[in-house]
Amino acid sequence: MTGSTTVQINGKRLWNELESLAKIGALPGGGVCRLAFSKEDKQGRDYVEQRMRDLGLEVRIDPIGNILGVRAGTGDDRRLVLTGSHVDTVGTGGKYDGSLGVLAGLEVLQTLNEHQVQTHHSIGVAAFVNEEGVRFMPDMMGSLYVSGQLSLEEIEPIEGIDGKTIKECLEALDFSGRDDISNQPIDCFIELHIEQGPVLLDNDLDIGVVDRVQGILWEEIVLEGDSNHAGVTPMNRRRDAGYAASVIAAYVRILTEEIEGLRGTVGALTLFPNLINVIAKKATMTIDLRHAEKDRLIQARDLLHKKINAICDKEHVAPTIKTLADVDPVVFDAQCIQSVEKAAESLQYSSIRMISGAGHDAQIMASKWPASMIFIPSQDGISHNINEYSTPEHVEAGASVLLHALLEQARSIL
Repeated sequence: MTGSTTVQINGKRLWNELESLAKIGALPGGGVCRLAFSKEDKQGRDYVEQRMRDLGLEVRIDPIGNILGVRAGTGDDRRLVLTGSHVDTVGTGGKYDGSLGVLAGLEVLQTLNEHQVQTHHSIGVAAFVNEEGVRFMPDMMGSLYVSGQLSLEEIEPIEGIDGKTIKECLEALDFSGRDDISNQPIDCFIELHIEQGPVLLDNDLDIGVVDRVQGILWEEIVLEGDSNHAGVTPMNRRRDAGYAASVIAAYVRILTEEIEGLRGTVGALTLFPNLINVIAKKATMTIDLRHAEKDRLIQARDLLHKKINAICDKEHVAPTIKTLADVDPVVFDAQCIQSVEKAAESLQYSSIRMISGAGHDAQIMASKWPASMIFIPSQDGISHNINEYSTPEHVEAGASVLLHALLEQARSIL
């Protein structure tokens, strides 16, 4: 790994910032829990907001808590080159997922301040709310709001897994602002993120130039049967929701073998009454399907629904299917991709074009503005885990590529 330029980010400072933010919501063993719209999430966002103010940025906060810090450019058109990510986590998250993209963006702006680099376009760093979607669905809520795909009226009544609504949380924690963070023309959005997979590490590469993101379909399946005694009810007289759920779960794996490139996961499965000697009356399960091609994702959904209806008809079980998230695959902007690729090459970092298997805010932003992503390696491909780790060298490499990609897009004036 090599890298050289006259304007360099401070890798040690960025690493220390990651460690400081990770103390908020810290878990035993090194992980982090900052669920969206929680007290810990608010503390993390306050930390980011203060960093923005310390850098002299113009800070804007919108009605659902998205934060934007802007370093003004010299151009009259007020165009904004945007970067950023999120600081909320899953329940047993790591230090780098999301946080890297926000803090690296701030490190870029601090570097530009220190080197007195001017840019024609303004450069902004966004910290989006509720990217993870584990407490409140849908995920990537903050970028969905900024891009106009979700309204405040749709967001506020959403109830979380703990029964609280987003409106209640916004009011209790003073999350909300009154600013419109997308009222400035956005030129592009480039997000730095850990890979959350093994490709870069397995191939001994420094940088992933992300050219597309898989589509995501999340569905909740509720199956209604009848409870009865496990010992005396004949097999042909059963309405067994647990059995139907197990057949559907097994079929998800079969689908991934039949449709090349499909990822399929049954993430949650609960039975009621969940007793060893009682036939399950009710089964509730979630299914996560992902593919980089929209038509293949639709094919998988249709085949899954056909299987659900077939097994439920056979077992006399009543199904209800609810879509929790439906995000199309995205192909990123060619110019943004080239800016990332050019930055990696100029810094002599090894790189490869790749597909993101996980959803990201950049995927949502790309629906309205040109966008791309930068990946750095994840140790052992681990993420959403307290053992999530990326080396200081890779963190610095990613931030350096981000710096030069943003300068390319913002037309730096050295």
